Amino acid sequence: QVQLVESGGGLVQAGGSLRLSCAASGRTFSSYAMGWFRQAPGKEREFVAAISWSGGATYYADSVKGRFTISRDNAKNTVYLQMNSLKPEDTAVYYCAAWLGPAWRRTATDYDYWGQGTQVTVSS
Repeated sequence: QVQLVESGGGLVQAGGSLRLSCAASGRTFSSYAMGWFRQAPGKEREFVAAISWSGGATYYADSVKGRFTISRDNAKNTVYLQMNSLKPEDTAVYYCAAWLGPAWRRTATDYDYWGQGTQVTVSS
């Protein structure tokens, strides 16, 4: 079992930045590839970014490429999402997820464990 707890969400003006964190406990964190997803009201959950278990490979949705950066610190059992140049359309609940495998995945159903989510609101 893996428990995931997100933090770092909040209210920010357009153009601002936030850094989300996801702390993991349970099985060996470095055994899991990690992903970030988001869900806006009335919309389906969508992929944002993912990182391999070593941190050597990353992948981003086109909508966030060049603005968001995913990273991980396996010594701290934590994955991060640095979000810059935020836009109102980035407003959503952000979730981190883990799956027991080495490579990144962009499909939500591939992931085994999910956090409870953290709200990000970007005002115009």
